[in-house]
Amino acid sequence: MTLSRRSIATLLDLVEIKLSCLEVFDREDAREVKALNACKTELLTLLRGGAPIPIPTLGARSELDQRQPAA
Repeated sequence: MTLSRRSIATLLDLVEIKLSCLEVFDREDAREVKALNACKTELLTLLRGGAPIPIPTLGARSELDQRQPAA
C-alpha cells in the first residue's frame, strides 16, 4: 500500500501545524522538532515525485522501533 498525493499533503500540513505549536524547552522537545523536520523532508520528497515507500501493516514494527530498546 502506498500513500496518495492528497494523503501526503494532509500529513505534511499536520506536521507543519505541530512544528508551529512546539516550544523547545528541553532536549526531548529538540528531538521531537528534529524528528518532525525529518518527517517533513521525507513527505516533501514524496510529494515532489520521490519513490513511494511501503506503509507497514498494523502490528509490523518499523525500522526505528526495531533499533530502539523496549521501555
